[in-house]
Amino acid sequence: MPDPGTPNRAPKVGVLHTVPALAGTFETMIQEFLPGATQVHLADASLLADARRIGVTQDVSDRVDAHIRSLVDGGAEAVLVTCSSIGEAVEAAAASAGVPVLRVDEPMAREAARIAGDAGRDAGRGGRIAVLATLEATLGPTGRLIERAAADGTDVDATVVPGAIEARESGDQARHDRLVREAAVAAAARADVVVLAQASMAAALAGTDLDVPVLTSPPGGVAALAATIRATPDPEQL
Repeated sequence: MPDPGTPNRAPKVGVLHTVPALAGTFETMIQEFLPGATQVHLADASLLADARRIGVTQDVSDRVDAHIRSLVDGGAEAVLVTCSSIGEAVEAAAASAGVPVLRVDEPMAREAARIAGDAGRDAGRGGRIAVLATLEATLGPTGRLIERAAADGTDVDATVVPGAIEARESGDQARHDRLVREAAVAAAARADVVVLAQASMAAALAGTDLDVPVLTSPPGGVAALAATIRATPDPEQL
């Protein structure tokens, strides 16, 4: 008997990346959530490079919009953007895309706010959220997203993990992962929930148990994409 949550058709989804190496991870995860879906992955590393170098300028926003429109023109019923650093440009593009366009970190932000709010109420204080990133360019967009989602009185402590991005870019993935793990352990001691702001950080904590929840963006982002597709009517029946 088919899973009642699985669409009885083969939907088409678009995925925009700024880290090409993440495409395979998301492809596998989307296949698990939406078996049989047609996936179109588009990667443009220059978007992240420019966001790091000069910020999310109008030119970067225009290119994000053009990529999303390309995926929609190609038949995508929904688009997931896997880069948190360009999240605010994604929100702007979503307004006129004509199909749902999702920030990968938005479900994570809502879940972090819920966990911290509940923990704070139980302890008679404000909630505490620790946000870790390896890129300064990601810290601002994800931090602002979480602050918007969080209840009044919740403390959002956003920090760049020193040396992590340099280690990864030099090819030392083991050191990158160790630095992220160490930062997460330290953050867990002062927070109700730890948020890893970038999808590329998720693997660093595989098999690591902490005393508070650690949230990463890929699972929530893909789950939201799947839920959106299930709620979307079959275009051929409209």
